[in-house]
Amino acid sequence: MDILERCSLCPRNCFVNRYQEVGFCGATDKIKIAHYSLHMWEEPVISGDRGSGTIFFSNCNLKCIFCQNQKISNGGYGREISNEKFQEICLKLQERGALNINLVTPTHYVPQIVSSLQKLKNKELKIPVIYNTSSYENVETIQMLDKIVDVYLADLKYFDSDLGIQYSHCNDYFKYASLAIDEMYKQVGSFVIGDDDLLKRGLIVRVLILPNHVDDAKRIIKYLYSKYKDHIIISIMNQYTPINKCDKFPNLNRRVAKDEYDEVINYALDLGITNAFIQDGESQSESFIPEFDCSNI
Repeated sequence: MDILERCSLCPRNCFVNRYQEVGFCGATDKIKIAHYSLHMWEEPVISGDRGSGTIFFSNCNLKCIFCQNQKISNGGYGREISNEKFQEICLKLQERGALNINLVTPTHYVPQIVSSLQKLKNKELKIPVIYNTSSYENVETIQMLDKIVDVYLADLKYFDSDLGIQYSHCNDYFKYASLAIDEMYKQVGSFVIGDDDLLKRGLIVRVLILPNHVDDAKRIIKYLYSKYKDHIIISIMNQYTPINKCDKFPNLNRRVAKDEYDEVINYALDLGITNAFIQDGESQSESFIPEFDCSNI
């Protein structure tokens, strides 16, 4: 059966027929995107000196209350396109000098993406494909991406299930995200950086520190290093930027303090982690959030 007829791409398992209705994520059977561009603000091994070819997909199966891209993730802003148009955009980004194709929040469109990229991969499309995800997805969905994705750029948002309930409306985030990340690692193995200092293959796991939740970030980092050692890259992020005022969780209405971030970095160093990226304070800015206006779609 076509999985879109009874959708189970993520742990929500809505089982809706997306040709006729939408589930939690809000996506139909058509790819919907809000923006694509050369993006300079990913990790250096991804953006390099020419930029990552980012494609921002509309809708989301997680819908975090603090999301920086609320307009497209929770609001569903964007434009539906055909698979053929998606292929054109990938090739256009490559022609513009993109170092890779970076699929941002793509979980709910995996079947369409796989169908499209199978026709381009290692043919017209010569650059790596990056899967940039919240990691809240079923292992079977990640398995569909084998031989399609070169680099997984995965979040591991929460260790404590209570935080997933409070901030992302799910009580099983770590359970499913950790299984999905393990499948990603099985596919791509230890990371490979080329002579041009760009990531060719491998797994980066992002840990976004949230205000007042330093201990949870530490638990995530300890888990990742205990399981994968130096075979993955951990990206420790302080770029949390409050966009909308949150009355229910006032701690989310501020940025991460320097001493909070330094505490996590020192913890990672004490564990012996060397393959990691850290951010400076300038990353805490709304100027790093793209302008979603569909103008180039």
